[in-house]
Amino acid sequence: MTAANPSRYSQSDLLELAQEVADAAGDLLRARLASVAGGLLLATGASSKSSPTDLVTDVDRASEALIVGALLRARPDDGMQGEEGSSRKGSTGVTWVIDPLDGTINYLYGIPAFAVSIAASVGGRSIVGVVHNPLTGEMFTGSQGEGAWLDGDPLRLQPTGRPLAEALVGTGFSYSARNRAAQARMLAIILPAVRDIRRAGSAALDLCAVACGRLDAYYEAELKPWDLAAGEVIAREAGATVISLEGLPADPPTVVAAAPGLQGPLVELLERSASN
Repeated sequence: MTAANPSRYSQSDLLELAQEVADAAGDLLRARLASVAGGLLLATGASSKSSPTDLVTDVDRASEALIVGALLRARPDDGMQGEEGSSRKGSTGVTWVIDPLDGTINYLYGIPAFAVSIAASVGGRSIVGVVHNPLTGEMFTGSQGEGAWLDGDPLRLQPTGRPLAEALVGTGFSYSARNRAAQARMLAIILPAVRDIRRAGSAALDLCAVACGRLDAYYEAELKPWDLAAGEVIAREAGATVISLEGLPADPPTVVAAAPGLQGPLVELLERSASN
């Protein structure tokens, strides 16, 4: 897709462009998967970022280069913010927030829970988001004020009336050993109070799981803008509540996403678990 006037935008145009680019990046990830699955790149093509357990690979970088290049060809005056270092200010008011491979560890080990995440942000708020799982082919999309979709089918959460004790809750853990220890202490209180806990390893897919009802709620600390940007608008537009919760043992705040009726009880549980 080539924008007729890259200095202007419509949400529908941005969403269409994001889907096309995410699909192309997904093709790249699938093509490269055979050479890395089983952790083969751990010795040759991966390096650590924030800690030895936080890895970036040549595939992350190649995917980001593809995404940034495609977006700039269509909209050369937009801003960019990518996980692997792409950063530029634009003049249109639109900034693309990119996670070229959310779930790198899963990718390295051939676990089919990783995604391409692309959001367009205006004024610091995501107005469109796309999360694409290359292995399942699923394409989650959201557009502010217009709705959320999975492969074109509308997503709309309804109150289930289930208590928190019957909620399936997703989470993720810090790359810092010290913070993981604190999160483990919290988990000892949280786990008996919910149906069960899931840890899939991709924040973007977890937010989409809330949006489509595969999870009732999700919480995670230390998320970066590219982890959150696309999944957040998809979850919100599907009817989930998404908030940042201060005061838990992490920095930045903990993101909480919950289906209707579950936010209050989950926040109370999280705060209680952090105080013990």
